[in-house]
Amino acid sequence: MTAFQPVLLGSETCAYAMARAFHSAYGLKSLVYGRMQLSVTKFSSIMEPTFFADFTEPESFRRHMVEAGRRLTSERPDTTFLLIACGDDYSELLSRYKDELKPYFTFVSVDADLHDRLSNKTSFYELCAQYDLPHPLTFVLDKAGAAAGKYHDLPFGFPVAVKPANSVEYLHVDFPGRKKAFILHTPEELAHVVSAIYGAGYGSELIIQDFIPGSDANMRVLNAYVDHDHHVRMMVLGHVLLADPTPEAIGNYAAIIPDYNEGFCLKIKSFLESIGYEGVANFDIKFDPRDGEYKLFEINLRQGRTNFFVTLNGFNLAEYFVDDLVLGNPMEGDTVIGRGDSMLLEVPFSTLKKYAEPGEALDRGIALHNAGKSGWTLRYGRDLSFRRRLLLWRLHRLTAKNYDTYLGKND
Repeated sequence: MTAFQPVLLGSETCAYAMARAFHSAYGLKSLVYGRMQLSVTKFSSIMEPTFFADFTEPESFRRHMVEAGRRLTSERPDTTFLLIACGDDYSELLSRYKDELKPYFTFVSVDADLHDRLSNKTSFYELCAQYDLPHPLTFVLDKAGAAAGKYHDLPFGFPVAVKPANSVEYLHVDFPGRKKAFILHTPEELAHVVSAIYGAGYGSELIIQDFIPGSDANMRVLNAYVDHDHHVRMMVLGHVLLADPTPEAIGNYAAIIPDYNEGFCLKIKSFLESIGYEGVANFDIKFDPRDGEYKLFEINLRQGRTNFFVTLNGFNLAEYFVDDLVLGNPMEGDTVIGRGDSMLLEVPFSTLKKYAEPGEALDRGIALHNAGKSGWTLRYGRDLSFRRRLLLWRLHRLTAKNYDTYLGKND
């Protein structure tokens, strides 16, 4: 096999999942570039990190990565450096500077225009309408509309969901009570949140949506690998059992079991191939019990933080990158729509049983765990030094405490 080296952008759970996938399949350590060390990737023996405090600043990112590319290709001229973005900001930066980085790295990335259209929720919902993809009823509010009070006359009732159209810009906005997304029950709550977000300096549009009823158990997540020829090679659908309740991470999935819906997957496949997508696509979806449809919330233009769910169920993401970009093997046969048999569990099992919605899906998750068919992204048997085991023990305790704090011990 051609010599290759995985190079990951980011140091969060998403990056660790990819490093684990490469290490388990090929025994390789991943080079990691990011802004700062995060706890989830501390004390790891499968990652070689380099950090720059200004790494998410566009010009600094370009400079650091061009310098790294020159050095790496000079030191190892016969090696393919496989570059993978593991975060929204890095996905955007890779797309912006793809031409400058191509001489040194091999990667899949959409062009900057398509990246902007997909990552901005306003234009993403316009694409959903164009391709007849179900999505929640949506009201788009800009800063001028907020000042004029246009959100007082919504075309749907409460409760509503509110989130930024520009998630990358929102990463740099802070205010008391900040959340990734808000579920609001009254006009007064809506007015307060709109004022707080724009008052903190956010300048892009806000998305106000009809709230689809149901708990975390109505959420779904779809991961797909689309090769450099824009062919969807693999899709894996997951059924969420539990999501993070903390304000800074609300909605991050904490427990996922396998799901299967061929018709829905084929519809998404057609969409991805029609728009010329390439790379990993990660869709957040919610089942609407009012009409029985899966409705799209957003697309993440990179593998999600729970991408180990795909590898855990037998579809190692690293192997898809290597097969496509290192070996150059053309796609053969039809798109693989995965059927899995393992649960991703990012919280203590006791927390899952305490806070997940009772029902058939939770029963299936409990049965998978009891059968030994569950896994945690960060607990990798070949990367468990004493310090890392201690770190993971602390993370589990903190996770359980957070659920008790935000959901209530008897809620």
